[in-house]
Amino acid sequence: MRPTACPVRPLSGLAALLGAPSGGSRAPLAAVTGITIDSRQVQRGDLYVARPGNTVHGASFSGEAVARGAVAILTDPAGRQAAVATGVPVLVVPDPRSVLGRVAAWVYGRPAEGLLLLGVTGTSGKSTTTFLLEAGLRAAGHRTGLIGGVEIHVGETVFAPALTTPEASDLQGLFALMREDGVTAAAMEVSSHALALGRVDSAFYDVALFTNLSQDHLDFHRDLDDYFLTKARLFTPELCRAGVVNIDDDHGRELVHIAKVPVTTFSASGAPEADWRAQDVRLGADGSTFRVIGPGGIEADVSVALPGPFNVANTLGALVTLVEAGVPLQAAVHGVGTVIGVPGRMERVPGARGFQAIVDYSHKPGAVESVLRALREVTSGNLIIVLGCGGDRDRGKRPMMGEAAARLADVAILTSDNPRSEDPLRILGEMLEGVLDVPAHERAHVIMEPDRAAAIDLAIGRARFGDVVVVAGKGHEQGQYVDREVLPFDDRQVVAEAIGRREHM
Repeated sequence: MRPTACPVRPLSGLAALLGAPSGGSRAPLAAVTGITIDSRQVQRGDLYVARPGNTVHGASFSGEAVARGAVAILTDPAGRQAAVATGVPVLVVPDPRSVLGRVAAWVYGRPAEGLLLLGVTGTSGKSTTTFLLEAGLRAAGHRTGLIGGVEIHVGETVFAPALTTPEASDLQGLFALMREDGVTAAAMEVSSHALALGRVDSAFYDVALFTNLSQDHLDFHRDLDDYFLTKARLFTPELCRAGVVNIDDDHGRELVHIAKVPVTTFSASGAPEADWRAQDVRLGADGSTFRVIGPGGIEADVSVALPGPFNVANTLGALVTLVEAGVPLQAAVHGVGTVIGVPGRMERVPGARGFQAIVDYSHKPGAVESVLRALREVTSGNLIIVLGCGGDRDRGKRPMMGEAAARLADVAILTSDNPRSEDPLRILGEMLEGVLDVPAHERAHVIMEPDRAAAIDLAIGRARFGDVVVVAGKGHEQGQYVDREVLPFDDRQVVAEAIGRREHM
């Protein structure tokens, strides 16, 4: 995802920008037209950035990068010798990652400067909110882009993402592609990993939105405070002009006091101290309506085809962000009303007779609880959840997710998610610890079925009139990570097949 035509940038300019000593060929410094950190993705004219890896230094692949067309290498002192051996110009800096965003922006001619850029961070709701923002921007007359964990949009073209927030080199290439396509405004998810690892360096957001925060990614962050403070980095003058913050969330209230940029607050629960509030909220199985009330008596009626109170919060946050970005409120309201769904987010699978089957990405305790509470309000029968936890990730949330499922569902079928290198039975055992924290008389009927396809089939087979089956955890994903393999697996397809078998019994 990079433009077809790139500006030619003299490497001497980058050397001056970084103050970096060079080595390698004595030939005149090259001109570069692209940048990558992956030797397998090098295109002719690229600057190859060789960084330390978990097991091997990227400089070990310098020869491969040059053979593919790299005209120069940026590395650290540890990678200098291997890079110099290729004979192309080499720039050496203490930490290539720390300058990657700045370098990539230079290579592509600072492409984000021409975009109206809106960023969304938080634990839950990022993907849905970016879809809402994009729709609002489009309604205001912009040619739009979207960057997130579900899809990447450049105008009408849709790409599959590799990361929630791309690496800095890929992100700047994507901005350059948007510029080439005529995109004028974009919405993007900003993950805590991206903030901690500098992926969004040199990406400046006109408005940044904070949705909420609950336990997640504690395999990466030291603790919840570190996770929160990493998110808070987005709300500094280096990264954004203004912030929009959900004060129904305790961490949001804290963020209001520590943000280094002007902040506008919102409350889907109608907190009177919020700058923007939702009132007269009506929830239904097919969506929600509410009245948005803003400063100075501004207000409008909102209708969105996304069910659940958390989607009222997502929609309100998107509306406030759009208004702060200069979009008229009525255009923003019209835009969000055109969003009929987000892949893998409370996505209804068609074909079920007498019951509902829903696939959702909820893979952390707060999200599981929110989804179950929302579905309880539109369930006349039993609420059935199929749920697993990912391997090689935050183990602390496993008992919490098991507890939420057992406490809030009528039937909880615990199964595998993406076990990766872990034993699926061990993961289930840790989920069961939380289940046992729920008193027996209040506990859902709990079933352990390690095979995810069998668990889904079991849930669909048990459903009766008025029931709701939610398959949680993987959402839009189309693969299951088992050991070192990625096996084809799409919850939506597996649910549809289970419904088909049921209908033909």
